[in-house]
Amino acid sequence: MNEKKIENHLVDLPTDYLSLVDSVVCKVEVDLTGWICNLSGRKNWEVWSESENDNHMIYFLKQENLDAEVTLYNTGYARVDIDGKSVFQGDIMEKNASSACLSYYSVESGEKILLN
Repeated sequence: MNEKKIENHLVDLPTDYLSLVDSVVCKVEVDLTGWICNLSGRKNWEVWSESENDNHMIYFLKQENLDAEVTLYNTGYARVDIDGKSVFQGDIMEKNASSACLSYYSVESGEKILLN
């Protein structure tokens, strides 16, 4: 009977190494004013107010005589209306990656995590 010899190799990982069993939260971060500027062609938008729900966040923005409403759903879907007209509807990462980025956070500490 042939026995296979198994070699052990130690891997030197940093103490703050994220293991595969650690819980991580992924958030989409959006430059709202920059995004609305790109969609409308007008600058100087200001966030007027916001509203939070279990499933989404709604941001209300103003620019002189224009109003915008941005709804960001937890699923990554977004809807943008400017003066009641829909100017964007869809997956924010797929259709608008330049104004949005994914960030990852540790569930335990809340600290931002860099993933490769």
